[in-house]
Amino acid sequence: MADQDDERDQEEPPQPEQRIFTLTEAERTRVELEPHLIEAIGCRKKLGKLDNELNAVSARIMMMGGVIVPYAKLAAVRAEHEQLTEVMKSALESILATGCVIKDLDVGLLDFPAVIDNQEVYLCWRLGEDRIRFYHRQDEGFASRKPIDPRDLGPGNTVQ
Repeated sequence: MADQDDERDQEEPPQPEQRIFTLTEAERTRVELEPHLIEAIGCRKKLGKLDNELNAVSARIMMMGGVIVPYAKLAAVRAEHEQLTEVMKSALESILATGCVIKDLDVGLLDFPAVIDNQEVYLCWRLGEDRIRFYHRQDEGFASRKPIDPRDLGPGNTVQ
């Protein structure tokens, strides 16, 4: 009996059901999320630079031993790092709360779970594209994108 209780304690809690988007819902959500995505990407880039700066100081201290540490500057860099981390975390939480999936933050790639022809797919959008025009199966990636409408000739062409 105790073994069964232990097994129940180790089971993961049930996951919330995945949101399924229509193309219209995904497009509306994309428009709302784009500023959050841009903010998260910007924070990530700035955090990378700050990490490099902090690592360089750390390396100098380890190699030189008695180097004078610029405490005021380091405190300011750490405070900026913490603030950027919070802003980025908030932006990412805003995106994920919609049910959208962040596939690649470096290029701004978002997927929206959907169903096309009774198959679970992702409506796929990358920052810089004018609208959601592609999809791929959930077991595929960006390289396997297909146009939602084969008549869609690209940016600016609105298929009716």
